[in-house]
Amino acid sequence: METIVQIAQLVLALSILVGIHEGGHMIAARYFGMKVEKFFIGFPPKIFGFKIGETEYGLGAIPLGGFVKISGMMDESMDKEAMAEEPKPWEFRSKPAWQRLIVMLGGIIVNVAAGIIAFVALTFSNGETYWSSDIIKEHGVVAGKLAQEVGFQTGDKVIKLNGEDFIEERNIWGGDLLLESNSTWTVDRDGEIIEIPVPRGFINNLNDDEFELSFLQHRIPFEIGLFSENSSFEAAGVLVGDQITKIGDVDVEYFDQVKTAIAPFAGQTVEVELLRNGNETIALSAPVNADTTLGFFIRPLLEPSNRQYAFGEAVVRGTGQAFGSVILNAKAMGKMFTGEVSARSMSGPIGIVNFFPKTWDWDRFLYILGFLSMILAFMNLLPIPALDGGHVMFLLYEIISGKSPSDKFLENAQKVGMVMLLGLMVFVLGNDILKLFGV
Repeated sequence: METIVQIAQLVLALSILVGIHEGGHMIAARYFGMKVEKFFIGFPPKIFGFKIGETEYGLGAIPLGGFVKISGMMDESMDKEAMAEEPKPWEFRSKPAWQRLIVMLGGIIVNVAAGIIAFVALTFSNGETYWSSDIIKEHGVVAGKLAQEVGFQTGDKVIKLNGEDFIEERNIWGGDLLLESNSTWTVDRDGEIIEIPVPRGFINNLNDDEFELSFLQHRIPFEIGLFSENSSFEAAGVLVGDQITKIGDVDVEYFDQVKTAIAPFAGQTVEVELLRNGNETIALSAPVNADTTLGFFIRPLLEPSNRQYAFGEAVVRGTGQAFGSVILNAKAMGKMFTGEVSARSMSGPIGIVNFFPKTWDWDRFLYILGFLSMILAFMNLLPIPALDGGHVMFLLYEIISGKSPSDKFLENAQKVGMVMLLGLMVFVLGNDILKLFGV
């Protein structure tokens, strides 16, 4: 059921994004008097269609894209017979180059607008919730296996990134840091300042679903929040709200210390010291289960921070986030050519399904929708024939030089572009399938 919910979100998101993208082309084309023959969401075979005026609207069975067919335009349809005839006044090819350029940019423009609106709406309505860097600097981190491999230790306090102060915990593994060359984490280890270099290609670890668990987590003081059924600690007299301060001879402040201190006492009884009501010290003996579970859940004593924004601030912040997502992806794409970022990090439809939560969350859906809208705009602007960016490239050449490429050239360029896109699609689908099988 969870996978069905994720797939439903993907299909809805793609339908919305393709709809507004192709709608941007159609609106611009109609504004300049061009005839729009078809507007489809999804690729053939056709599920259904209907005609309004001169345009057929329809839904295709393959929900991985869509298209709008404008009369007199050399596109995926390769309608060479129609292109061999004399241009008609309502055709794309009969219009000035600047009008054709706006039509080709129409889809990209509305995708950018949609992405900005999504980010601004979320920023204004929800603000931003984050774990402050002050928590990391005061309490330190729990170093997972991956963090230990690069040089971190549990208890390290991350104080700077690339020699600069930082605001949020997620900045520690953010693209701004990991995509820079010669990046470093600066940590305070029991009073000693240590520089830990970010390994080349470390950003590839972000593709691991368990990345945060295997890398760094903030340390937070805690108290007893809830007991499980038949809890040995509850039976021993521990109460909800108590803070564990000592297990055996080990002082305790953080939960990772509890797990380490309790390990030698599996299946035995251990002496525990508690702080009750903030000022009363309690000492008692508590049995430890054979698997070292203690039968309680923790309640963190610190909470994440939240920033709220006025509308004007949200517009500035949301717009910055929208374009920031594109810039980071452009940097990552550039790093692929140097081998620093693995091409295996690219995902197709199967991989994108996992972006969506397993339960329906409209805020998360809107965030992913905005992010994908910006990425769709960026990808479509790439100067590859068959993409909008390829058409834009040829139209700019026409505007600058005063002459357009021949129909034969455009036809061949379209074929090359389609081969490139099909090859890319096969590659990302292959990536997705290999990841499914853990390869």
